[in-house]
Amino acid sequence: MSHNDDLSLFQTMMGDVTPLRQDTTEHKKHHHVTDAHIARREAAMWLDENDPQYLSLEHASMLKPEDLIEFKRDGVQDGVYRKLRLGKYPIQARLDLHRNSLKEARDALVKFLKQCIQMDIRSVLIVHGRGETSNPPALMKSYLANWLTQIKDVQCVHSAQAFHGGTGAVYVMLRKSSEKKLENRERHQKRRS
Repeated sequence: MSHNDDLSLFQTMMGDVTPLRQDTTEHKKHHHVTDAHIARREAAMWLDENDPQYLSLEHASMLKPEDLIEFKRDGVQDGVYRKLRLGKYPIQARLDLHRNSLKEARDALVKFLKQCIQMDIRSVLIVHGRGETSNPPALMKSYLANWLTQIKDVQCVHSAQAFHGGTGAVYVMLRKSSEKKLENRERHQKRRS
């Protein structure tokens, strides 16, 4: 069937249809987005640690055991994300969440990441398991994927390569400390001189 045949068939089928009248439509004014609006929106994206919804145990979008976990914040270079995804960064620390309850896992995750940040550790591996036998499947994996997007020091996340646990583990790249950023700037300025 050609495009013209499709169009004529559609017009024939819709010939006796009358459009509905929409008398309940609300027309909203278009508003100008200011820098303040953008700043408030970005601030609202981060849940406060004192907020009861922060790293919630109530709800997470459920994943399947074989699903990949992928997350990259705006501003993270594609090359950095690709290198993380391929498991090319040395793993500086590791956390295993097997046999933990969700609450224990959440608390262990927060404590682990805080320690890593204090020690300027950037590339970590978190083993969560695939969750094939949990009820529902991939419970820990689903919650971990949700939590990692809420932690502002997490720059990007990707399911591990098979040699590091595959879809039962994730690579996590943490934000560079202020000291490390300054160190890098100084190193790059020396190269230019």
